[in-house]
Amino acid sequence: MNDLVSPTGALLALWVLWMLSWLIAKRWTATTVAQESSGDRLRYGVFLWAGGALLFFHTGNGPLVRPLFPAPDWLGWTGVALAALGFGITWWARVHLGRLWSSNITLKEGHTIVRTGPYALTRHPIYSGLLLALTATAIVRAVVASVLGLVLVTIGFVLKMRQEERLLTRHFGDAYREYSSRVAALIPGVW
Repeated sequence: MNDLVSPTGALLALWVLWMLSWLIAKRWTATTVAQESSGDRLRYGVFLWAGGALLFFHTGNGPLVRPLFPAPDWLGWTGVALAALGFGITWWARVHLGRLWSSNITLKEGHTIVRTGPYALTRHPIYSGLLLALTATAIVRAVVASVLGLVLVTIGFVLKMRQEERLLTRHFGDAYREYSSRVAALIPGVW
């Protein structure tokens, strides 16, 4: 019980709730009309899976589980709050995207460029929210493996984002190029 009210336990509970809700909502999407190849999925998937394993499943002794710094409780709880904010951003974006959402790079039936809500701030707000939650996780975990995992996941998201942008540019042409020129990819006003 004591571990559940620690920052680590609270963070784990947030991740489990987010994952379950995300999986349940996966059923409410439109029909896919085009999607990436398995090879394309593997290109970024290797980084996402390896990074996730380092972020979440490191145990034992050795250099990868060496603490980076003494983590005071206030920093852990700040990380939990940042993770909750990141999950909120992902859900805001997912609800706003509606039936066009997919975990893979796809075009859905009736696909349009969504430019409103969180998509007026960044082109990939789900990735932005997840990267915030993952950064918060690395802060709470505060070991070398978590930082390495965060770096690998970030590389995976950047690769996935670039593939997604190529598909959307091929499909929507100048309309997507114009949207890309006005709206940052991940961080509003920055990148």
